[in-house]
Amino acid sequence: MALARALGTIALSQDVYAEIAEVLARPKFAGVLTDDRRHEILELLSAAAVWVEPREVVRDCRDPKDNRYLELALAAGATAILSGDSDLLVLHPWRGVRILRPAAFLGQFGTVS
Repeated sequence: MALARALGTIALSQDVYAEIAEVLARPKFAGVLTDDRRHEILELLSAAAVWVEPREVVRDCRDPKDNRYLELALAAGATAILSGDSDLLVLHPWRGVRILRPAAFLGQFGTVS
């Protein structure tokens, strides 16, 4: 998260935040994330982000649930979306917004000291 903040701005909407919270609460993360740690991650993410509420409906993604990320990017004026989701990655570039895997993003921008 620190690298993302150093290289740009993290944008969140209520819908995207809710999905992140839901994903982190899944049983597959129970072995590595305690409830306290999950809450801490969400608090840090929330505090580090610029909150934006999309106003334009987008229907460009083959997975309708993923349109929330496109709507957020559009509303935030994002230049990139970082995702491992193939339904989003296949759209690269989308309306001039790069859609990159996190590793590809790090490969392009390196690390910040």
